Amino acid sequence: MKKRLIMIVTGIAAVAALVLGGVAIAGSQGVGPLGDDEASLSGPAADRAKAAALEITGGGSANEVERDSEQGATYEVEVTKPNGKTVEVYLDASYNLVSVDGDSEENESGESEEHER
Repeated sequence: MKKRLIMIVTGIAAVAALVLGGVAIAGSQGVGPLGDDEASLSGPAADRAKAAALEITGGGSANEVERDSEQGATYEVEVTKPNGKTVEVYLDASYNLVSVDGDSEENESGESEEHER
């Protein structure tokens, strides 16, 4: 009976260790506990996404990086440009530009124009 109890306790401990390890790995990849696509991202991937977004916007401050699946993008980087405007820069898995949202300026005819690169 004692041997059986030890086996059960050992099995429960092993399962708990696997679950905690999985949560730790998911957290280090910037994925939320429920696989949330829009969880904040940190680490080397976030650093590369920030650098790419800042190069695209011509500088500024990268505020946040998230995993994203909109518009065929992998990363969404919120950037406050040097002029104070905040834009969302969408990048693919290779850190190439998909689109820039939130940067509207008036064109020569006086109409608002969304910029995408």
